Amino acid sequence: MPLVRTSSPRYKRLVDNIFPEDPKDGLSKSDMEKLTFYAVSAPEKLDRIGAYLAEKLSRDVVRHRYGNVVIAMEALDQLLMACHSQSIKPFVESFLHMVAKLLESREPDLQVLGTNSFVKFANIEEDTPSYHRRYDFFVSQFSAMCHSTHEDQETRTRIRVAGIKGLQGVVRKTVNDELQAIIWEPQHMDKLIPSMLFNMQDSEDLDRAGHPNTPSGAGQDGEENPSALAENCFRELLGRAAYGNMNNAVRPVLVHLDNHHLWDPNEFAVSCFRIIMYSIQAQHSHHVIQQVLNHLDTNNKNTPRVRAGIVQVLLETVAIAAKGSVGPTVLEVFNTLLKHLRMSVDFELGDSSRRNSASSVSSVRGKESEERIVQNAIIQTIGFFGGNLPDYQRAEVMMFIMGKVPVYGTPCHALDTVKIGHQGTKRIQTMLLSSLIMVTSGFKSKSMAAALPPPFLDPLFSISLMEDSELRQLVFEILHNILDRHDNRAKLRGIRIIPNVSALKIKREKISKQDVAFMKKHGQQLYRHIYLGCKEEDNVHKNFELLFTTLAILTIELANEEVVIDLIRLAIALQEMALNNEENLPMFIRCGIMALVAAYLNFLSQMIANPPFCQHVSKVIELRNMDAPYLLPEHIFRDKCPLPESLDKEDSQLYFQTADMAECLAGPGYNAERLSIPYVPQVTGTTVQPPLGRGTSCEERLSRRPIIFFKEITFETLKKAIDTTGLEEQERAKRRQVMEKFQKAPFEEIAAHCESKANMLHDRLAQIFELTIRPPPSPSGVVSISAGHTQHQSVPVYEMKFPDLCVY
Repeated sequence: MPLVRTSSPRYKRLVDNIFPEDPKDGLSKSDMEKLTFYAVSAPEKLDRIGAYLAEKLSRDVVRHRYGNVVIAMEALDQLLMACHSQSIKPFVESFLHMVAKLLESREPDLQVLGTNSFVKFANIEEDTPSYHRRYDFFVSQFSAMCHSTHEDQETRTRIRVAGIKGLQGVVRKTVNDELQAIIWEPQHMDKLIPSMLFNMQDSEDLDRAGHPNTPSGAGQDGEENPSALAENCFRELLGRAAYGNMNNAVRPVLVHLDNHHLWDPNEFAVSCFRIIMYSIQAQHSHHVIQQVLNHLDTNNKNTPRVRAGIVQVLLETVAIAAKGSVGPTVLEVFNTLLKHLRMSVDFELGDSSRRNSASSVSSVRGKESEERIVQNAIIQTIGFFGGNLPDYQRAEVMMFIMGKVPVYGTPCHALDTVKIGHQGTKRIQTMLLSSLIMVTSGFKSKSMAAALPPPFLDPLFSISLMEDSELRQLVFEILHNILDRHDNRAKLRGIRIIPNVSALKIKREKISKQDVAFMKKHGQQLYRHIYLGCKEEDNVHKNFELLFTTLAILTIELANEEVVIDLIRLAIALQEMALNNEENLPMFIRCGIMALVAAYLNFLSQMIANPPFCQHVSKVIELRNMDAPYLLPEHIFRDKCPLPESLDKEDSQLYFQTADMAECLAGPGYNAERLSIPYVPQVTGTTVQPPLGRGTSCEERLSRRPIIFFKEITFETLKKAIDTTGLEEQERAKRRQVMEKFQKAPFEEIAAHCESKANMLHDRLAQIFELTIRPPPSPSGVVSISAGHTQHQSVPVYEMKFPDLCVY
C-alpha cells in the first residue's frame, strides 16, 4: 500500500518560504508580506507561528546558521510591529524566548541582534497589561553585558552599548506598567543602577554630565558612546521613579560609590548626585538628602577624606534642593551635620593628644589637616543650605545652631569641657559661629524682636564677653548680618572719620513701634556688651572696626531720640573709661577707644543733622589732628604708630565735653538732661557669664560676686571691696596649684581630699535638713505633749539664735 504524504500546515509553509536557499539573499519580502497578511487575518495562529519560528531559530543557533537566525529575528520584528491583537500575548512569549536564546549565546553579533529586537519590542505600546510576563532574566543578562570584558575594545564597546540599550528597553517597558512594579525591588535595582554607573565612569566630561540642560550623548558618536547612553538611561529611570521607589533607586548609587572608592576624589560622586537631583521630581528631593545623611552616619568612622567627600556631595544635593522643596528634613540635616562636626573635632583632638606616642608626627599633622577639610566642608554645607532657606525657616535654623554652641555655664558647655576640653570647645564655637555668619547673611526680618529673641541673643552676648578676640569678632559679624536690614554695612567698612556721611547715601526707614519696644527691652544689654567689648586687652584693629560698625548700624536701624541719647552717654562713658584708666588698660587699647568714640560721634552728629553738635565734634577732631593724632583712627590703627606715655586729662579741648553736647542737643526732641547721668553697665536678661579671668573688669567682678551683708560697713570695708589689685594673680596662682596637685599628687591623696569635701557636704546637708524638719523656736512658745497633757514652753527672744543674714 503506497504511503500518503500529508501536507504541513499553511502557517509552517509560509514560515518556511521566508527563508531563501542562500541566507545571504536575506529575507524574502514577498513571502514575508504573505506571512504578515496571514497573521493579521488569522491572529489565532500567531502563537503557532511564533512557536515554529522559535523552534527553527533554536535549531539554527545550535548549528551556527547565523544567516537564518538574522532572517528569523527580522521576521519576528515585522510580525510584532504589524500585529496588535489580543492574541499577540502568546506570540510575545515565543519572541522573548528567542531573544533570550540569542542573549545566552557567546557570539557578540547574536547578543547585539537579540538586544536590538528587544528594544524594538520595548517601544511597542501594548493595549492590555501582561499579568505573567517577567523580565528578571533580561535585567540580569543586560547588566552582565554592561560589564563586558571582551578583549577586543571595539567588540567590548558594542556589547556594552547593547546592554545599556537593553536595560533602557526594560525600563521603558516596565516603569509605566503597574503590574511590573517588581522592577523597583532591590534585587533588580542592585543590577540596573551599578551597570549604568559603571559605564558612566568612563565619561571624560563630568562637569557636562552634571548640568541639567546639557543633552547627553550629543555628537556624531553619541549613539555608540556607552557613557552617554548610560547617563540617558539613568536620567530616564530616575525621572520615572515614584515616591515609594526613591530609596531603592538611590541606595545602589551609594553602595557603588563605596565599592569603587569614589568618594576620594569625589568628582564622579558629585556628578552622579547632580544628575539625580535634576532628574527626580522636586518633591522627592528630601528622600535623596535623607539617604546621603544616613550614609554619612554609616561612614562616621571612615577616613576624613571619605567623610569630606560625602559632605561635599550633600552640599551639592541641598544646594539644588534648597531652590525647590526640601521637605521636613531641614533641622535633621543640620542636626546630623553638627553631630559630625563635633565628631571630627573629637577625632582631631584625639590624634593631637596621642601625638607624643605616635610613630610619625607628620602623619598625625596630616590627619589633623584632613579633619579640617571635613570641618570646612560641613561649615560650607551648613552655611549654604541655611542661606538658601526662606526667612521663617532660617530663623529656626539660627536658633537651632545657637542652641548647639557651647556657652560657659550651660549643661552643653559642661559636657563639652569634659569630653573635648577648652581647645575643642573653642574650635566648635568658632566653627558654629562661622556657619551662623553664613546662615544669617542676607537675612531680613521686619521685627528685630523676632530676629533676636532672648534664647538667641543671650548666649550670643555671652560669647561676646569671652577672652578670645576671634570669637568676639564672629559675634559682631553675626549681629551685623541681622541688624543691617538695608545693606549699609559695606558703606561703613573700616573705622574712620567720615567727612561727609550724606555722600554714602545710607538707606534707612522710620523706626517701627516693635523696634522701639525691642530697644527698651534689650537696649541696655546691647550697650553693656559694647562697653565691655571695648576694654578687652586683646582687641586688635578689626575688633574696633566691628565695634564702630555695630554702633553705626544701631544708629541707622534702631535709633530714635531716646536711643540717640543713650548712645551718646555710652560714648562718653567709653571716653571716661579710657581717660581714668581704672582697668590698667594698655595704651593702645585706650587710644583705640578714644579713636572709636571720635569716629562714632562724627558719624552720629551728621546722621541726626545737628549743626552745633557737628561743629563741636569737628573742632575736637581738628585739635586732635594737630596735637594728638594718636586719638584718631587714621593714625592709631596704622602700623608702628607712636603711642604716648599717658593721656593728659587736663587738656579738655582734646575730648568731647558732656556739657557742650548737652547744650547742642537742648531743645525739642532730645532729653539732653539725661546726658548728665553717667552711663553704668546694667546686667539685664539671662546672659550666662564666662569665668573670671584676664580682661574682666572690676565692675564685672563685683557684679558677679555674691552679696554679703556686713554688720558694720566702714570706709575701710568699702575700700577693700573695691580694691582688687593682685586678685587676678591670686586666682591664676590658685588655679595653677590645683592643676599641679591633680597632675602630680598621688591617687590616695586626691581621693582623700575629695572624700573630705564629700563628708563636709553631707554634714552641711544634714544640718539643713535638721533645721527644716524641726520648727524654729518661737517667743510664743512651743507646744509639746507629755504624759497625755499639752504643755507650752516659752523661749525668750534674747536666747533665740538668728541666722547671720538676718542680723542688722
